[in-house]
Amino acid sequence: MARAASTDVICLSRRRRRKLERISRAQTAPAREVRRARIVLLAAAKLPNAAIARQVGCHVDTARATRRRYLAEGMRAMKDRLRPGRALVYDIDARLLVIATATSAPPEPDTCWTHQRIAGHLRATAGIGISASQAGRILADADIKPHQVRGWLNRPDDPHFFTRAGQICALYLSPPANTVLLSLDEKTGIQARSRKHPTRRAGPGRRERREFEYVRHGTVSLMAAMNVTDGQVLGKIITRNDSATFTAFLTEIDQVIPPHLGIHLVMDNGSSHTSKATRAWLAAHPRFQVTYTPKHASWLNMVELWFSILGRRLLRRGEFRSREHLAAKITDFIIAYDQQAKPFRWSYDGRPLKAA
Repeated sequence: MARAASTDVICLSRRRRRKLERISRAQTAPAREVRRARIVLLAAAKLPNAAIARQVGCHVDTARATRRRYLAEGMRAMKDRLRPGRALVYDIDARLLVIATATSAPPEPDTCWTHQRIAGHLRATAGIGISASQAGRILADADIKPHQVRGWLNRPDDPHFFTRAGQICALYLSPPANTVLLSLDEKTGIQARSRKHPTRRAGPGRRERREFEYVRHGTVSLMAAMNVTDGQVLGKIITRNDSATFTAFLTEIDQVIPPHLGIHLVMDNGSSHTSKATRAWLAAHPRFQVTYTPKHASWLNMVELWFSILGRRLLRRGEFRSREHLAAKITDFIIAYDQQAKPFRWSYDGRPLKAA
């Protein structure tokens, strides 16, 4: 006598069938998920449980249970159910106490928690004999990592922050006509360093090797203005970063740029940029217009990108015998850079910033 067909009838939509077929053919899916997907597909083809078990290579009870679970849970039936596992050694109160300890300030003189300190603290204050490894597992389950820290900066309560930031982005995207748009800033404290022993250059299968110890020869400061339109940079080595030096640099810019063109400066709120002497100089030279970046937003100043290029290409691996040697190298770098300078393609939609 033939076995009666299963009363657990499965009907699949076209979309659901394609999804199950992808799982059944997947090379990286768990074997249990692949088997369950094949069982459901065969059940939808109206095969009895015994025939499904023979084709899939499982027990008939497995085919029957998978069919019924799919009817009850849908695609969730492809995944394993959560298993209770071993009973908790520590109750919920002890676990919450571990979490509360890790998220509080540690007792002085320590400034950060470790698993060992958490276990010792709970043993001394609450009489809970928990091990350091168990404390670590409890914190891992709660995704708490007291040993990690991430720096951040509070943005000042400026209701016009995004408006001002948008104005700078609009300047970059559409520079004013008959105006030279300059992004201006200083890079101070550039160290002139030389290694105690020569660097060994890279070779096949061997990385470049640099001596760890170095000799300091002083520092150099640089003031630079980048033309946003063509990418060229005007730089000046400075000995002091004050209003007199800054206004002297502005005077040089005034002399270099043809008088029929306006000059628009984008710069941060540094003391030399906002001093009374600087404001008086700008008032006496009306062709200069200034847009200041919002507080804690100097990253909007495009010349910072050029400073990053200077650091990567020259300063990071350079060998400088003296302050004068470093200053000369920076000057040579600016001259070489300006010969092939390109403007940055400023974007305002989340795409990466690239050289045009």
